[in-house]
Amino acid sequence: MLERFFDLAENGTDVRRELLAGLTTFLTMAYIVVVNPSILSETGMNWGAVFVATCLAAALGSLIMGLYANYPFGLAPGMGLNAYFTYGVVLGMGIAWQAALGAVFLSGILFLIISVLPIREWLINAIPMSLKMAISAGIGFFLAIIALQNAAIVVNSDATLVTLGDLTAIPTLLAMLGFVIMVALSYREIPGAVLIGILVVSLIGVPLGVAEFDGVISMPPDPSPTFLQMDIAGALELGLVSVVLVFLFVDLFDSTGTLIGLSHRAGLLDRDGRLGRLRSALVADSGASIGGAVFGTSTTTTYIESASGINAGGRTGLTAVVIAVLFLLSLFFLPVVSAIPGYATAPALLFVACMMVRGLAELDWDDITDTAPAVVTAIAMPLTYSIADGMGLGFITYVFGKTLAGRPMQVHPAVWLIATLFVLRFVFI
Repeated sequence: MLERFFDLAENGTDVRRELLAGLTTFLTMAYIVVVNPSILSETGMNWGAVFVATCLAAALGSLIMGLYANYPFGLAPGMGLNAYFTYGVVLGMGIAWQAALGAVFLSGILFLIISVLPIREWLINAIPMSLKMAISAGIGFFLAIIALQNAAIVVNSDATLVTLGDLTAIPTLLAMLGFVIMVALSYREIPGAVLIGILVVSLIGVPLGVAEFDGVISMPPDPSPTFLQMDIAGALELGLVSVVLVFLFVDLFDSTGTLIGLSHRAGLLDRDGRLGRLRSALVADSGASIGGAVFGTSTTTTYIESASGINAGGRTGLTAVVIAVLFLLSLFFLPVVSAIPGYATAPALLFVACMMVRGLAELDWDDITDTAPAVVTAIAMPLTYSIADGMGLGFITYVFGKTLAGRPMQVHPAVWLIATLFVLRFVFI
């Protein structure tokens, strides 16, 4: 039944590989069930209720992605968007969190409308291959800086923005050990190299006092403090229109970039660089945002951490279904899920980053009007800490570079439109 429904053989995979891929992706995403409530609770939202909402939103989005779109991508409330929700909207603008949830809900509805219509598919498929490769590599660099921060190998610096951390700290040493374990096992073609690395360093950390397990099973917290609490009428007020547009705009291009990058890594793009069931993937993404707002969390989106499961062999929606099931089980295993330390998942992200940046090797390095925008895109993503901002700078560079080089006809009208939208975003939003 699974073979027929998910076309496993056609995609060069099997049940065992998909199960392993789903578990691997889940472990690299599991931090969100603790981090997201911690961020949103600063708005006054109930921590336990947001924990439940996070698990349910991730499960719903991943399930739709798996069953409807048949892609191996996991979804959960997005990092960055939850920070904007908390620090930009609620604390920064003094907006009630209920109205902010209403803005997330409305942006999800607009996102769904755009996804159902052929507009967004037309936009994405018009992106030149050079920028698609750059997006994939940029996401890899973005994963790398997140991984290095989580491992405390790279830390903040007032003088130079970032600097080298304390490499003698036990968590940092364990993170580096986990990375070399993954590299070595992958070279030896041992299945589940990433998962093995995560589990090994997590267990080593227990006797060293940097990881702990406080039980196994617990009942889920009460979801009612945030469930169906979005204030849609409040979100429709004139002052919040820009907030709705920001949620829509950032999610639109963040998820677009992520889908393209992950699809390229999984070999799911066709010869023209197009994603066959793109519309289904977009519907899954937008539907998850709507459901997340109903449950009581910020915008839900496709996760770049899905690359870890893809690297483990995940190629179909069965991987996403496994992710969904594990997020549902997380409701009852909060002590276990929260016990996977950041230093254990950091090497997994760094390992995947190394796999993704190879997209730059496929660029035509003899055409500077293609390679320069691609490099700008790839570098800007980690340095601005935003997939959307990196894409914006890359698209603008591409359009103006081609035009001033006397080759404006090589720029697709959709790319002109995207670049214009990014200019408007940077100037006005």
